[in-house]
Amino acid sequence: MQVSVVVCTHNPHSGRFMRTLHGLMRQSLETDTWELIIVDNGSSPPVELPDDPSFRSRVRLVRESRLGLTYARLAGVRETRSALVVFVDDDNVLAPDYLEQVVRGFERLPRVGAIGGRSVGEFETPLAAWQTEFLGLLAIRDLGPRELFSLPPGTAAPLSTYPTCAPIGAGLAVRKAALASWMADDGSGSADRTGSDLTSGGDNEIVLHVLRSGWAVGYLPELCLHHLIPAHRLEPEYLGRINRGIQKSWTQLLARHGLSPWPAIPRWTVPLRRWKAYFSERAWRDEASRIRWQGACGHFEGRAAIANSPKALHSG
Repeated sequence: MQVSVVVCTHNPHSGRFMRTLHGLMRQSLETDTWELIIVDNGSSPPVELPDDPSFRSRVRLVRESRLGLTYARLAGVRETRSALVVFVDDDNVLAPDYLEQVVRGFERLPRVGAIGGRSVGEFETPLAAWQTEFLGLLAIRDLGPRELFSLPPGTAAPLSTYPTCAPIGAGLAVRKAALASWMADDGSGSADRTGSDLTSGGDNEIVLHVLRSGWAVGYLPELCLHHLIPAHRLEPEYLGRINRGIQKSWTQLLARHGLSPWPAIPRWTVPLRRWKAYFSERAWRDEASRIRWQGACGHFEGRAAIANSPKALHSG
């Protein structure tokens, strides 16, 4: 077994979920060299496998009652039987050679612990010009045609910043050996997607544990997937909420790992800072300005939460 694919899902959209599964069934990697584990994270009604004997024989369905993407991923990894794990969201459609390229990438890069690639948006409705600024919030990313690494593979240096080339959660491929400290942490202190809550940070948490364990991480452009984006995820209200949640959890995550450039702030100052940011961002002007303001609010809320968070992990 070369690769284990873990798909975590909570109340999935049937159409997008089936496209994800069909994309996996079309992989060029030999079918007997990889496995698929689907983790149903408290869905109502519970997720059931397609009524296809050939499909059911190749898939294992795991139920994780603890709500949260991190708990679902942990449950999935514990079921894996291979040295490589690929995390796939329930709205990702992998290119047919994705798993094959993952195997090739890790074979030639023995000191790289986690890799990712291009995430191309497939939108249910046309994009407005102002929405393109916020595609990163939706895990849409293309860093270009060249490979990028946190450090040259095989070198080592103290962790001081989060690398811009670090893989995102969609299609994240990682060596299971590089996940040991993340597995031992068991989700402790990690802010991640839970049900319909838009807090995020679990992907970054995995990357930081990989880096702390002495591995490099990288971006390989030959890894490509399509991310299916429904119309509601482009609405200003949704983009504002997700920007707020991401900025809050990002601030907390950096502090937890001793990488935050921002000091903690008293909680009582947050309303004043929000009000000031409302004017500095001119949040009344248009949708984009309001979304930026929501991000600023999340940033302040994250800094206020730092003082009450667990002691930061030591770097080095």
